[in-house]
Amino acid sequence: MTVLADKQNIFYTSISKYYSEIFPYNPMQLTFAEAKLGGLPGKTILDIGCATGELAYNLALGGARVTGIDLNEDLLEQARQNKVHPNLQFQKGDMLKLEADFQSAQFDAVICFGNTLVHLNSLAAVVDMLKGARTVLKPGGTLLLQILNYDHILDDEVTTLPRIETDNIVFIRNYRLDEKSDFLDFQTELVLKEKALGIRNETRLLALRSQDLLIALTEAGFSEISLYSNFKQDAFGGKHLPLVVSCS
Repeated sequence: MTVLADKQNIFYTSISKYYSEIFPYNPMQLTFAEAKLGGLPGKTILDIGCATGELAYNLALGGARVTGIDLNEDLLEQARQNKVHPNLQFQKGDMLKLEADFQSAQFDAVICFGNTLVHLNSLAAVVDMLKGARTVLKPGGTLLLQILNYDHILDDEVTTLPRIETDNIVFIRNYRLDEKSDFLDFQTELVLKEKALGIRNETRLLALRSQDLLIALTEAGFSEISLYSNFKQDAFGGKHLPLVVSCS
């Protein structure tokens, strides 16, 4: 494991107990996937960066056969304990090793939501991951991605993301931008209200612009690429945080 990947793993371990509270299940992700796949029953789906398994579980409830992978054992353990379904399995997996872990043409769809893709350490690694996804997809299979809109973040110098607050926690998220680098530093503080305790962390993320992502997808062999500003499929472009992609 690289130093960057190791630091990212430490970050997710530090917030793993509260992950589902910080990032609750978003039903619009399921609706988007169902629309793009023409329904879920009988579909085979790989969920990359499955975390605690909420989306994977709901895909399985909808009739799909789902494999969820993640690098963080703490998140996977929660998924295995709390999201049990006969059509669902979780395993430790690296998104750069898809061709080693799975068969060619195994899945109808590959899903990679939650800004997972930008944890890779270069644009070349993004291309490698996308080529792996293309290999494990069946002919005509669908790739669904979601990252943040780094065009907006970089061009408008966005240094603070909306604060996430529940009865139990406050999750503070800031960016440190560097115009000379392809990366930005993602700085977080998880405040546990009852304990008056803050858990601080910092990890590097690849600031992946939409044009670079389009080039990478094309190089990996994808076509019919559509970009959206949210899971409702509104047009991409402007001052919005999500970047959602569908391609085949």
